[in-house]
Amino acid sequence: MSSHYETIRIRHQGPVTYIQLYRPDADNSINGRMIMECSEALMDCNNHARVIVLEGLPDVFCSGADFKHVSSYDAAGSEALDVAAPLYALWEQLANGPYVTIAHVKGKVNAGGVGFAAACDMVIAEDSAQFSLSEMLFGLFPACVLPFLIRRIGYQRSHYLTLSTQAISGRQAYEWGLVDAVGPDSELLLRKHLPRLTRISRESIVYYKLYMSKLRDDISAAKPEAIRANQTMFADPSNRERISRYAATGLFPWEA
Repeated sequence: MSSHYETIRIRHQGPVTYIQLYRPDADNSINGRMIMECSEALMDCNNHARVIVLEGLPDVFCSGADFKHVSSYDAAGSEALDVAAPLYALWEQLANGPYVTIAHVKGKVNAGGVGFAAACDMVIAEDSAQFSLSEMLFGLFPACVLPFLIRRIGYQRSHYLTLSTQAISGRQAYEWGLVDAVGPDSELLLRKHLPRLTRISRESIVYYKLYMSKLRDDISAAKPEAIRANQTMFADPSNRERISRYAATGLFPWEA
């Protein structure tokens, strides 16, 4: 385990590297440091890992953006707005890196957490997992998540998840194509996948992903507009007020 990481935990088992999102006091929410540390960990894996397993906590995989972090900047603050570009780049690393990426999902997966899952090559989840996009409740929408999500489940289902803000189960996510393998014991499912995946050569993975990227260029094409939209939404004063109120009180915008 690398001691200099604050928001993730790393362990290596031969050609498999496990990256655990680890912010138990913040509901495993995303902040700038988590993005930086995940990106650094993936860069370290470029020359040796064949499989990356991305995990969360038992009850929450990732809850999305850290609203307390966002609300700590005023409307003109640039640091919070700059998160979109490195987060999108991190998801591109998961999608295009020279390894097979697996999101191993338990518990709640919300907003940017869905982006982490959708960016991975495979998603293995427990039946009890819950996937949701809550952004619209705060005047936002999942601009950076959608390019990754649409390529997995299509336009209309992504549209529905965004507008409904309702959670879907691991089983329904499997039926929709967001999850590739689902069951009551995701640890067992993961163990069943790893032996064959670790036998694929790194060269094969690299060439295969390069080929696939030529067939589907939607992620890179969508990047500039996704980042611009995300920055615009988080710069809006009324949206920032809703976020700050929720971070301070836990009340949704419509609650007195």
